[in-house]
Amino acid sequence: MALRIRDLSLKLDEEEAQLGDKIAAVLGCQSDQIQHWKILRKGIDARKKNNILRVYTVKFNVEDEVKFLAQFGSHSTLDRAPEDIGLIIDKVSQPLHVVVTGMGPAGLFCALTLAESGCQVTLLERGKPVEQRLPDVRHFWDQGVLDENSNVQFGEGGAGTFSDGKLTTRLNHPGIGYILSRLVAMGAPREIQYQAKPHIGSDRLRQVLIRFRRHLMELGVNIRFSSMFSGFAMKSGQVAAVTINHQEHLPCDRLVIAPGHSARDTYQLLAQAGVKLEAKAFAMGVRVEHPRELINQIQYGLPDHPQLPAADYRLTWNDPDSGRGIYSFCMCPGGEVINAASEAGGIVVNGMSDFRRAAALSNSALVVTVSPADFAHRGALAGVEFQRRWERAAWRAGEPGWRAPAQPLLEFLHGRGGRLHSSCRPDVVHACLDDCLPDYVANGLRRALPYFNRKMRGFVSEEATLIGVETRTSAPLRILRNSAGESVSHRGLFPAGEGAGYAGGIMSAALDGLNTAIHILRTTQIQLRSK
Repeated sequence: MALRIRDLSLKLDEEEAQLGDKIAAVLGCQSDQIQHWKILRKGIDARKKNNILRVYTVKFNVEDEVKFLAQFGSHSTLDRAPEDIGLIIDKVSQPLHVVVTGMGPAGLFCALTLAESGCQVTLLERGKPVEQRLPDVRHFWDQGVLDENSNVQFGEGGAGTFSDGKLTTRLNHPGIGYILSRLVAMGAPREIQYQAKPHIGSDRLRQVLIRFRRHLMELGVNIRFSSMFSGFAMKSGQVAAVTINHQEHLPCDRLVIAPGHSARDTYQLLAQAGVKLEAKAFAMGVRVEHPRELINQIQYGLPDHPQLPAADYRLTWNDPDSGRGIYSFCMCPGGEVINAASEAGGIVVNGMSDFRRAAALSNSALVVTVSPADFAHRGALAGVEFQRRWERAAWRAGEPGWRAPAQPLLEFLHGRGGRLHSSCRPDVVHACLDDCLPDYVANGLRRALPYFNRKMRGFVSEEATLIGVETRTSAPLRILRNSAGESVSHRGLFPAGEGAGYAGGIMSAALDGLNTAIHILRTTQIQLRSK
């Protein structure tokens, strides 16, 4: 068993190659006693701007662990490295055909796990492969021509394909390490396995998706693009077939519904079929954009440094009067604000960064929580209509033509001041954001911004621009399931991932897809044993 040392720090002018010597210096041993060290975790400590540190947890070997611990084990940061916990996944003992709808993180990892367990898997995606999807999205951003089945929301990789590729999660589960290792095997940077805030970047993620697809095909997965899930049939109280593109019927034994959070027609279909759904809370607001060097200066006290990544931030405030949470979300350092529309007549924005995060501007969502009590209608689809209402208001405020409504932050806050500057394509247009936000969202943001500025001096700046609207922070409903991952109303139907209401981001969605596959395998084995 190896040893582990925590809270090991390097100054900005020190190289990672010195970590072995640093371990020896901290413990008071000889450098040659430290063998085969490996970084387990890496973060940034910028609390003291005049002494920014990179902080590491490092795993290493020694010749005689018992003797070494007897001599140096009194150090509070030294202990035995925990063993890697592998996943034990059942193999199917009889043919099992599973249809998985959606090629986002949940659908991909569900299909991967099922295929490696011996299942026959058909993977449906309404959109296109990433090589074809990318030109469609660029054409929309450059020319304002939207393909409603191939856009930022729909296509291989899901909405995460056009994002920052963040892999952060608060979940502590052995599947997290497994997912990261599989992503590395598909071409993701190795450092995602130890960074405190790992990300792939939208540019690298596209290449990972292509390798992922090829691996699935090698496993025998039948991947079908431009294949919209348009219905399903039941037989003897169990899902028995799916309908594709309103015309083809495909028999199956299990059905995994892993839609994105924007698959509104899928939600409508499920509601009409009587699948048990419920509206849920989410958050909405705007994107805020600052110069990357300004955010670096606020967070690091430096506009740039080769040993430091583009700075990020996380801001939260609970409004004591309304009880609403107001917070930053999906912060994209050195990136761009993107027009993420998927329906005609509605504007919605998001953020995206490449791996290097080297663009001139940094952005983040600033959002306010909303709940079913805020929705004008009742029922499971009320949140969908709520989103549409404000996306259409943003379309009107933006003067139709896919230009996003934008306003200088100072003008939004004080009624005057500031400059309008944004990376959002095709363009932005100066607008009053009060016209495309509920009063309680606009006022909540105004109440929170001074607090955010106290936490980050300079955040409220004439260089900051607000762009609207951000409504797709998470699914507006949940497809109800039981403890075995199965729909509470339809046997054989397994909801999974962010669009089903059970995840929030790439990692949690991938983990939910993995767990859904495990549920299917385990329940199938239980059913076989009971016969």
